[in-house]
Amino acid sequence: MSEIKLTESAPTEDNGEEKDWAAAKAFFDNLKTNKPRPPKPRYAVTIAVSSRTLFNMVKERKIYQDEGLEKYVAYQMEHESEPLMPGAAFPFVQALMNVNSRLRQLYPDSEELFDIVLMTNNHAQVGVRLINSINHYDLSIERFCMTGGESPIGYLKAYMTNLYLSKDSDKVTEAIEEGIAAATMFTADTDNELSKTQLRVAFDGDAVLFSDESEIIVKQHGLDTFFEHEKEFENKPLAQGPLKCFLEALGKLQRKFIAKNERLNCPIRTFLVTARSAASSGARVLKTLRSWGLEIDEALFLAGAPKGPLLEKIKPHIFFDDQMFHIEGAQQMGTISAHVPYGIGQKYHKGKLIEQPPKQE
Repeated sequence: MSEIKLTESAPTEDNGEEKDWAAAKAFFDNLKTNKPRPPKPRYAVTIAVSSRTLFNMVKERKIYQDEGLEKYVAYQMEHESEPLMPGAAFPFVQALMNVNSRLRQLYPDSEELFDIVLMTNNHAQVGVRLINSINHYDLSIERFCMTGGESPIGYLKAYMTNLYLSKDSDKVTEAIEEGIAAATMFTADTDNELSKTQLRVAFDGDAVLFSDESEIIVKQHGLDTFFEHEKEFENKPLAQGPLKCFLEALGKLQRKFIAKNERLNCPIRTFLVTARSAASSGARVLKTLRSWGLEIDEALFLAGAPKGPLLEKIKPHIFFDDQMFHIEGAQQMGTISAHVPYGIGQKYHKGKLIEQPPKQE
């Protein structure tokens, strides 16, 4: 899974790179707009978003599917002065920018910030409309990767990506297989008013923060065996799941606020929203987080109850879960959700095994 990057106190060896960054700093410092410069990737928490998660491109996507690439590119060029409407990841990106603003107030020279990268397989001709849209909404996105129809997944590690968000489930699966935290974004069915001052991130536990080892037992042997297993191995930490490193990155930034006595005013808040029951299987989860040196601000054990109503109260900017029926329930209650296609849960829907197509001989 994605590795946590260097802290700013770590030594650097590439003098050429340092000169390049000094020149970049001078460029941004001299801009009349006072636009903040991007942080150094080696220290940043890098969030890569696709153009279709950042903006609502349903109409444009239909043109591409129905009329082909050339018509799609022509349409984008003809409408490049018209800003695209916000997409599923838009509020999340705005919340990331707010955290950066608070960090810069407390640590003016810090490079430990969120860095948002637009990662898209769009053609460069479409880039003008994307740039115009980003500038229209005053988003701090300076790094682009436009791959002209090729998959951008191979570039994620080069951009030192901590989290990749896309509308394309195949690309997300490919990213997870490469060890990069990733999820497929889904827009909420209704709008919830989200916090403008605090980034709120909700995680499922098994097959998201943790591996699917316990979920395998549930699916194959039932709840009674699962409860016995969790009790027996209560003091053995669960293996990490695909989103563990992203929670770790959030925790690193949270500690910077805590160090300035800003715990109660921290602009990042994390939630564990799990179908586990607390008494029967909750201790192992909390002890695993403790063994990792990670804190979660709120832990909610639902014992199999629907997650949607609780998420409606939490109002997260993004909710990660590995099971689509939880994603669908969250969507219906107005929660922007992100599906993590990982683990045994992908073979089931609402507890029932999905029939798999026969293997080709």
